[in-house]
Amino acid sequence: MRSVSSILRYIPNLSKLLYILLFVYAASSKLLDFQNFQTQLGQSPILGAFAIPVAYGIIIIEILTSLLLALGKTRIIGLYAAYILMVMFTAYIVIILNFTSFTPCSCGGVLEDLSWTEHFIFNCAYIALALWGIFLSEKISKTKLALRLLPMSLIAVCLMVGLYLLSDNTMKRNNAFQRKYIPHALLEDGNFTLESNSFYIAGSHEDIIYLGNHFAPLYLKAINTQSKTTQDIKIEIENYQLPYKRVRIEVKPPHFFVGDGTVPVLFKGAIADWKARLFSHDKAYFYQYKIMDSASIAILTTSTKTNANTLGILKSKKDSTQLSLHPSILKQQINGTFDTDGLLLWDEQNQSIIYVYYYRNQYIIADKQLSNSTEGKTIDTISKAQIDVAYYPNKAEYKLGKSIMVNRFASIYGNNLYVSTDRLGKYEEEDILRSASIIDQYDIRDNSYIKSFYFYHQPNKKLKEFKVKNDRVIGLVDNQLWIYKIKSEHLKK
Repeated sequence: MRSVSSILRYIPNLSKLLYILLFVYAASSKLLDFQNFQTQLGQSPILGAFAIPVAYGIIIIEILTSLLLALGKTRIIGLYAAYILMVMFTAYIVIILNFTSFTPCSCGGVLEDLSWTEHFIFNCAYIALALWGIFLSEKISKTKLALRLLPMSLIAVCLMVGLYLLSDNTMKRNNAFQRKYIPHALLEDGNFTLESNSFYIAGSHEDIIYLGNHFAPLYLKAINTQSKTTQDIKIEIENYQLPYKRVRIEVKPPHFFVGDGTVPVLFKGAIADWKARLFSHDKAYFYQYKIMDSASIAILTTSTKTNANTLGILKSKKDSTQLSLHPSILKQQINGTFDTDGLLLWDEQNQSIIYVYYYRNQYIIADKQLSNSTEGKTIDTISKAQIDVAYYPNKAEYKLGKSIMVNRFASIYGNNLYVSTDRLGKYEEEDILRSASIIDQYDIRDNSYIKSFYFYHQPNKKLKEFKVKNDRVIGLVDNQLWIYKIKSEHLKK
């Protein structure tokens, strides 16, 4: 028994020493690579909006806590401070893993090499160590200790939740604009449950909607909205040996194209037999492509001269394919890559190429030769991309962190541009986004905002993609295909 008692006497000192070692090491690592630490905080979906003060604050608090632990008279206060810090760090991990889509690490040193699960276990072990040290030092009952620590823990967790909600609200809300909503603008025309959530919209023609599948890249599902029947289509291509990674099918009857910009290759075929022959190979790597006609394809690629996103045209002439790039169309604001990211569209009725930027309130309208272009604006007020791009030298890669996406999805039909966004305007409640998506409508002839309406779908799911054709709006939400018709009085000719 004496040996156990003697061991227990050293627990508070052990806790103190381990925490001093942890905090001094962590603070030193952050100071030695402060720029990278601040950059990683800027990437955080919780702390990105407060990266500068938090970067300095964490280092100062870790050093002060180490000093409190090192001094005999303030050791207890130091253990309480260490406990609260570790609870906050652990709450941060829980929020990052469960409620955000991006998981940076802002720890520094060897802790950055831990997985998030290992990091969580590590933090829990240190929390237990602090609890044990406090209990043995205070020499009070477990009930009194729990009553003392519970409010501290709740305040620590609430602080992290508050930072997350405040940051999330900054991303979603902009009270500088106000939408004109048309209630009940859409009438439900169909709803199909699919086998999985891996489908995408490959095209449509009359009553048939063609869906591609990311996990079955050479198969199409044709859904007849009139007869409510489906047909699985197997596509044949001329060459199966290339290292395909991102195959996408575009259907524009009577033709269809199969493209993979990572190879790069494009195949063209007819829907009469669904057999595709080589259209273009090794002309350009591309991120997106759109069929303009049977011999012309618009692409989004990277210029080897500027290393920036660039629009181009692949055109078939006799037995060859020619590529023309037009780097002056997309306007750079930061580095020409993330800041010019967007959605490439083709307007069949006006024979125009449309490009909608993700991270700013702008879109481009260009002729089919990309020789002339004009700009339009969406109703959001973010005209300069608010993005946080970090370079990780260990992995030699760039990553996009906390950034405000202004325009998420878009579709064009005739003179009407439809844009879906999660950004909330003045007087709008966030609750509606749990079971609906916002779609804003613009007239590209005079670049004017017309109205907005809600695209309703199953709750707690996000719109993945939508297309508008004639008076029909087609949307994919998880494994559901939703089809709505726009009421005739709301169609702008």
